[in-house]
Amino acid sequence: MQTIGLCRFSYPALGGFQVEHDTTDDRIRYLYGEARLEERFRLLETVALPCLKHQTDDDFELIIVIGDQLPKHHLDRLHALVEDMPQVRLHAEPPRPQREVMKEILNSARRKPNEPCLQFRYDDDDAVAVDFIDKLRAASADCAALTAKHRTVAFDWNKGFVAEFGPKGIAATEIFRPFYVAGLGMQIKGGSPLTIMNFAHEKISRFMPTVSFEGPAMFVRSHNTSNDSRQKPVKPVPVTPLTVKQEAMFRDRFAIDADTVQRVFTDG
Repeated sequence: MQTIGLCRFSYPALGGFQVEHDTTDDRIRYLYGEARLEERFRLLETVALPCLKHQTDDDFELIIVIGDQLPKHHLDRLHALVEDMPQVRLHAEPPRPQREVMKEILNSARRKPNEPCLQFRYDDDDAVAVDFIDKLRAASADCAALTAKHRTVAFDWNKGFVAEFGPKGIAATEIFRPFYVAGLGMQIKGGSPLTIMNFAHEKISRFMPTVSFEGPAMFVRSHNTSNDSRQKPVKPVPVTPLTVKQEAMFRDRFAIDADTVQRVFTDG
């Protein structure tokens, strides 16, 4: 079954952000600020991409949506980061309404729209477990009777970590968070134009059957200075430096290496 992921990389959408800007030009200047993009690139390199490179099931697609005005030196850097990932395709768009453009991109990516497909959203500063695609396919198979009866069914893994990344390495804490972006997938019936972008992730259970799975941690949620959802006053999440045992677990479970994080966030 075709499996499609969608990731925005500083795409200047109209809407879709909690940080407000008066004009599209203001948003572009904010998103393309050199310091902000440097942090996003470091998180993409050390957190978001390694786990996808090491998926135990590599039969998936990831569309990274970028703005058509992304400066060339940033575009070249992005191409270099994904050049060894055949699953990844960069898709450039001018500023357009967030939901509409993302739904259009997902539906255009369906090779056989009359057959079911699996979809997931992906933030450029988060990680999923290296067996996420495997588990998503297994969930689909286990729930075949359910998906046959409904246009959409969501699959949720709600255990993970909040983590901070920097020159000192990784600090984290375990969390339980249902219907978080990085632990969520969805199956869409053949012939349906619905996509995972039709629904706010935390409200998805209002609109379709959802199945939650217990098990080991499935995601890492990065907290950083450029989190869109954390620009307004929010309750801090206390984190502590990883132990040696936890560092090994992050390498095995999420392909996140603490030494690499230290090096990348120290260089430059």
